[in-house]
Amino acid sequence: MLKRKDLDETPIFKTEDLRNAFYEALHEAYRVGKSDVELKKALKQLASALKPTKVLSGDLKEIFAVAAEKLEQSRANRINFCERKEKAPWKLWGTEKVEAKALEQMDDAVSLPISVGGALMPDAHQGYGLPIGGVLATKGAVIPYAVGVDIACRMRISILDVPYEEFERDRRRFGEVLLRETRFGVGIAFDPGMRVHEVMDAPLWKKPGVLKENFQKARSQLGTSGHGNHFVEFGKLTVEADIDEPTLKIKAGTYTALLSHSGSRGLGQHVANFYSELAAFLHPELPENLKRLSWLELDSEEGKDYWEAMELCGRYAAANHELIHKHVIAALGCGVLGYVENHHNFAWKEEFNGEEVIVHRKGATPAGEGKLGVVPGSMGTPGFIVRGKGNPESFNSCSHGAGRVMSRAAAYRNLKREDMKNFLRAREVTLIGGTLDESPEVYKDINKVIAGQTDLVDVLAKFEPKVVRMAEEKAQWTQRRNKKKAAGEAEVCM
Repeated sequence: MLKRKDLDETPIFKTEDLRNAFYEALHEAYRVGKSDVELKKALKQLASALKPTKVLSGDLKEIFAVAAEKLEQSRANRINFCERKEKAPWKLWGTEKVEAKALEQMDDAVSLPISVGGALMPDAHQGYGLPIGGVLATKGAVIPYAVGVDIACRMRISILDVPYEEFERDRRRFGEVLLRETRFGVGIAFDPGMRVHEVMDAPLWKKPGVLKENFQKARSQLGTSGHGNHFVEFGKLTVEADIDEPTLKIKAGTYTALLSHSGSRGLGQHVANFYSELAAFLHPELPENLKRLSWLELDSEEGKDYWEAMELCGRYAAANHELIHKHVIAALGCGVLGYVENHHNFAWKEEFNGEEVIVHRKGATPAGEGKLGVVPGSMGTPGFIVRGKGNPESFNSCSHGAGRVMSRAAAYRNLKREDMKNFLRAREVTLIGGTLDESPEVYKDINKVIAGQTDLVDVLAKFEPKVVRMAEEKAQWTQRRNKKKAAGEAEVCM
């Protein structure tokens, strides 16, 4: 008999109505003596067929008749792909080192029948489906891969009431606090009870499916950060003119600030993969180059479920940042003068030209009129607090960072760790952990990126990283077996 794992890996069993129908068909198939080999083949044929009622023959066709009909009907009631006479319009900001593949992916995205328009930010580079730095507005549907795998990856900056001169005199203490109060890497977690938040009380966690299955993982990873370009760092914030915003009211001057970049951890990845596979299964008509842009209609059961899960991932990611800042600041014993935070891997329901659209910002920052956001550089280059101008051509968006110009594999082939250390040393940056594939050399010039979007945002403040905490090499791409490993064993580059 087919194992639960075999069924879980078959997209048919990811929707309740279809799952029940196919379970009944399997029960009948086993009753009449069908083998696992026959049934695996039949399920694969049905899952990938444009016309499921036509692919089987003989008694298998009769056994799966009701289930195949339900599957075919579920697809018939959806927005199906068809060639457009004209693609939806999109606009590019900044041409500095924008990959040809990113341009091609954006052009593919606006060829979908659900697409209304799009934009490509100056930090753009190739991604899965939609490029990183891509903005896509759609009608009536959401695209999981256009949101991204790290759902609700976000930024948060807190401005501290610690004079910058005091930070400079005692920066080792600030580094020690980061070592104690933050955790980084694949599968990493705090000891039970060390981090708690009301987001884990949400009723949605009890709903059968991907959220319930990942509840314990999410609870254990509360307040932690991932690998790659995720970080928590202290730095120098320079404010040129007084800022008077709801969450940030400070005078011109120099401040000590705490900046974090992280997302929804393993939870977001599992939600993204589950619904991306489901969307691809429900749209077998999509050509190969568009498979990763498969969508879920918002009025469908699956679309509603994904939207709920995405929003919970958003609240969970925000809770992670809240906990990071709360515990680091408490350990320092200081106060906060104000803060700014924003998602940059998410989808929002917004109004454009008098109608509701779904704006996907994959590696792009919301930049509606007057909206504050954070655009970071790298471990050794500046980031910025910006205020959006609400440019409708970008669907009220701006870049989310500097953008990569070198892959991780290429970084390890071409760069030397000693050169990275020298770069950081020249800028008086202390790195705790960190990996060669996050060296500043793998990124575009953040100043050129900012200069390429002056019609999207105004710069309010400049942040220069000084003590940076990231995942160490061994915690990057393989599961760490010892989740309680002492944080102090991370490499420190002074």
